[in-house]
Amino acid sequence: MREILAAGSWQIQPGRALDLATGKGRNAFFLAEKGFHVEAVDISEVALQEGQRAAQERGLAVTFRQADLDRIELPEGAYDLILNFNFLQRSLIPKMKMALKLGGYIVFETYLIDQRVLGHPSNPAHLLGHNELLELFRDFRILYYREGKFFESGQEAYRAGLFGQKVR
Repeated sequence: MREILAAGSWQIQPGRALDLATGKGRNAFFLAEKGFHVEAVDISEVALQEGQRAAQERGLAVTFRQADLDRIELPEGAYDLILNFNFLQRSLIPKMKMALKLGGYIVFETYLIDQRVLGHPSNPAHLLGHNELLELFRDFRILYYREGKFFESGQEAYRAGLFGQKVR
């Protein structure tokens, strides 16, 4: 799914972006390099400090914010793009939808329930059911979707991902 961010064919105009569960900010850096004003949020203070240091070294303007995504409040209609990779908290999805501007985009990818056979993660609460991601975003225009077993960075994983646009 990260190729969606790199694909020029989608022509997402730079604006305000939110990278949830950012970790050290790899995707936030990519967006900042493309001209987005990025807010990168994670619970790990250590990861955020490393990300901030790396952003400064690279001269990138990324705002890092520590927050518990179980309790985070997001501003309504504030973002042109929201990213969510390798993290699933179903109760956060309505907040993400509300935080997107009309016409804004979401890139969401995480693990499927089948991932349990490969090991980590294995907690069903953090794994998507088959077609669940499509159902969660049924009110969006789905521009790209994939689900299945994929090989990335030399590893196999069961994943589902979508690129969608808020249309109402």
